[in-house]
Amino acid sequence: MDYLADRMGPLGTESAFEVLAQAKGLEKQGKRILHFEIGEPDFDTPAPVIEAAKQALDDGWTHYVPAAGIDMLKEAIQEYIERDRGFRPESEQIVVTPGAKPIIFNTVMALVNPGDEVILQDPGFPIYGSLVDFVGGTIKAVELKEENEFRMTPDEVNEQISPKTKLIILNSPQNPTGGVLTKADIEGIADICEDNNVHLLTDEVYSQILYDMKHYSPAVRDQCNERTILLEGFSKTYAMTGWRMGYGVMPKELAKRFTQLNINTISCTSAFSQVACATALRMDQSGVTDMVAKFRERRDVIVNMLNDVNGFTCLKPEGAFYVYPNISGTGMISSDVKEVLMNQVGIAALPGTAFGYTGTKHMRFSYATGVETIREGMEMIQKHFN
Repeated sequence: MDYLADRMGPLGTESAFEVLAQAKGLEKQGKRILHFEIGEPDFDTPAPVIEAAKQALDDGWTHYVPAAGIDMLKEAIQEYIERDRGFRPESEQIVVTPGAKPIIFNTVMALVNPGDEVILQDPGFPIYGSLVDFVGGTIKAVELKEENEFRMTPDEVNEQISPKTKLIILNSPQNPTGGVLTKADIEGIADICEDNNVHLLTDEVYSQILYDMKHYSPAVRDQCNERTILLEGFSKTYAMTGWRMGYGVMPKELAKRFTQLNINTISCTSAFSQVACATALRMDQSGVTDMVAKFRERRDVIVNMLNDVNGFTCLKPEGAFYVYPNISGTGMISSDVKEVLMNQVGIAALPGTAFGYTGTKHMRFSYATGVETIREGMEMIQKHFN
């Protein structure tokens, strides 16, 4: 396609949707596929949120609203951040977007020049690297090691830091590994950002899905007043993936630029959806606790059963709803295992290479599905490999 602008060449994708399309194609041919590829909670959006959206439509929340978000939602976000992170951001620090990805996009667009370096986790959410490539930045990848519970340590970040470093991107709890950074990890990396005057994007969309560890946020250090951009959303915590609602908390001057980007791309985020999200943050949160308890049960089942598959070893993740088993004992690379699972076993899962160059020895399974489906799927894998 030589008519396309050159900048489109490096733009990547998210392989989960490609694998989903492949699985759907096989299903159309009559093949039964069990889905472990998509990172989407299988729970319904809470009823109070749905009712709030309906009422908002009846109340006329169907028109343009401010590009950075409505006051009602911003106030709910302030309350939530104060309750959960321990500081209260100012309204001018908050920018609401349709989904969390625009905050990633806006961060990279606003901060990274061609040649600037961005430190990323590898494996990691593929959109980070895709956007850095898109703007001509240079990726400096930190390999997440299995023996270190897939944590990015301050020492490893120090090995990659240079005068060209413009941005560090953290994700904890992490996709695809389920790894969680410790307080010492977080503080050490925040120190590095301060010492080198580097911005820090902390993607915390899985912050409420934790099992035995406490969530620590680097945003506490500067309360998002100097260099930290806190990314949060509603998709994972409240099973609202289709609503496409997210937000960022950041320094005021950067928030002005994000608002400009909103105006130039989306105008504003859906009005009635913002009203519903304010309800989500303010309602009784016991439903979230119940959901996490179910995820814990699913995690334990899938980890135990994967560890009984010949050639597989699987760590128990501390957060999110993914496992990242090592499949090197099969003698195969992850892309080949993915094809075997899809075409011979009837399981849709993602190769580790969907999340970075280091993923040849790993697969990612999402356990955002029922326990019975997990048991059936893992028994099918055991039958094939054992």
